[in-house]
Amino acid sequence: MNTSVALNALARDVERVESVRAVKNVQRSYAQLSQFGQWKAMAALFSVNGIVRWGEQTITGHSAIAAWLASTAGAMDGLLPGSLHTEVIDEPLVNLSVDGYTAKARWMGLRFLGDGAGSARIEGGLYENEYVLQDGRWRISLLHYYPQYEGEYAEGWTNVGGEDLPIIPAHFTADEAGVPIPPTIGAAPPTAASAAELAHRVDLLNDEDAVRNIQNAYGYYVDRRMWSDVVDLFTDSGTVHIAGAGDYSGPEGVRQAMERMGPEGLTHGHLNDRPIFDLMVQLHPGGQEATTRGIEIGMLADADKRQGSWEFTVFRNRFVKEGGLWKLQELNLTPILHADYFQGWAHGGTAGATPQTNTEIPSFLETVPADAAPPAHPQPIDLADLERRLSRSHAYDGTENVSSAYGLYIDDFQWTQMGAIFAVNGNKQSPFTGYYLGRDRIMGAVNASWGPAPKARGSVSFHWRTQPVIHVSHDGRSTNLRTRLFQPRTSKDPASSRPEFYMGGFHSGMYPNDQAVLEGGIWRLWSVTIDEHYFATYDWKGGWASVVDRPDGEPPAPTRLLSVYPPDIKISDLGRREEGFRGGTGTMIEWPGILPMWFHYRNLVSGRVPERYWPDCVPSEAAPDSRMTAHCYQMPPNGPEIDGIEQPVDE
Repeated sequence: MNTSVALNALARDVERVESVRAVKNVQRSYAQLSQFGQWKAMAALFSVNGIVRWGEQTITGHSAIAAWLASTAGAMDGLLPGSLHTEVIDEPLVNLSVDGYTAKARWMGLRFLGDGAGSARIEGGLYENEYVLQDGRWRISLLHYYPQYEGEYAEGWTNVGGEDLPIIPAHFTADEAGVPIPPTIGAAPPTAASAAELAHRVDLLNDEDAVRNIQNAYGYYVDRRMWSDVVDLFTDSGTVHIAGAGDYSGPEGVRQAMERMGPEGLTHGHLNDRPIFDLMVQLHPGGQEATTRGIEIGMLADADKRQGSWEFTVFRNRFVKEGGLWKLQELNLTPILHADYFQGWAHGGTAGATPQTNTEIPSFLETVPADAAPPAHPQPIDLADLERRLSRSHAYDGTENVSSAYGLYIDDFQWTQMGAIFAVNGNKQSPFTGYYLGRDRIMGAVNASWGPAPKARGSVSFHWRTQPVIHVSHDGRSTNLRTRLFQPRTSKDPASSRPEFYMGGFHSGMYPNDQAVLEGGIWRLWSVTIDEHYFATYDWKGGWASVVDRPDGEPPAPTRLLSVYPPDIKISDLGRREEGFRGGTGTMIEWPGILPMWFHYRNLVSGRVPERYWPDCVPSEAAPDSRMTAHCYQMPPNGPEIDGIEQPVDE
């Protein structure tokens, strides 16, 4: 290919990957601004004639949107002392248009609201939004929210209107879910960018992926109080600043800051879940520093003492590249509200905890990267290798898309579409039962379990797949993926459900060993494993803090699927990997017991190997042909990388 033609094509490809990231950032910025009542700044994220469609309401234009946002929030604005306005908008599924000037995205949304004067609410639903590139910036052209559940904190929520929930039409097909960036049409326009400038922009995209992985991995270590691994993520001069609590520096200081949450490791009844939402990553000019900002929601407990609480926190952290590795340099936490689970936040949180005065708002990040001159490249630039490296960031977005599609499809029992997002030779675990190998067997299992897709749902267990840690192969055609299962549930009458199947409140699991591949130009899931439940809610009043151990006796009966449609590999045949999990080996562990936690990766800075390390898909040892490497795909790196090369374990 002619060099100028190749350069033009690369420039277009880089811009399209950057566009997908910019679309995600504008929506995440909207969520972060809403936490502090920044209504005008939120409205400024919209296009000139941008529209909000909220249920039956329609609002158009910047001024009207800002006024509507302020009016809707009222005293629950996140600014008044004791008030709370934390909305998390996550699980993105983004599709860029063919011409690259518009985009559509589906998101899940959840709002925690309180006025500090006696009122607190939780509301949740789904967004189907549209975006447009206007004046060189991506903006929201349509924010379309579908309310699905809501209620006062004291009583918990139910379906909106007490009705069945309709299936919300999606902007994407099963195949489109795996194609965030469609193939282009025609020749690329001439570019003014040099090869060095494009190389720098690709570097920034790859670096963003690395920083995002470390930030999200940090969150999983915190959940399990794995303080040694947290310390490993920092530079030797790393610091922790907790607003209202002080500063800590160096490895011992970092550990001391972490131990404010308790000693290393979880013991019976202790919950330290702190899921991360709306994570933004901004690379600084020069590419040697980065800043992350996001929302952390603490769901905490000592269930043995029947104690539980909430913590709402903003983080704004600084990362540096040291010896080719990204590391945490500054961890900056701003707690905005702490609340007892049983009392909630209607009166502004727990006495003696940090009050939500919000006088100092952690600085927001830009939704577009800062312009910067590229560093000098002493060697000739290989455009083909730049395309390969760019494909690794494209793979990150493709994997996140198909991961989100899985959660969205199983929320609505859309089994045909769910089956279509799997690779032909992929595999899937059916909970508590076993693994089905191949797309046809996967479809057979879900149909045997659940039957035809409904037109509406009386109750829904939502499957938010958030906080991804995605490792991409050298050639950009395969990935390893970890996500959290963040699971709010809703129904018309949650109180009528049995405690162990309570259709309300929050529940938690982990997808620790998922994989995806590029098959026929479409990203599809290769393997899905669900480890659950790390905590559960049996009723709203007591939440996760009131669950007690199951009385001694028989464990739950085997799933019906074992007899009507037996798996290719039973959970009980997988030895230590399924020890403690329902249907697996050994004694079953249920919350408030502490289930084992597995990881597909080593520590992303030190290379420390976790106690429970499983780098391939779970059925790989029992069925070697289930490995993606048996089907001409590469195994992605599962540890620290320098310039795209995985580093060996430090013996």
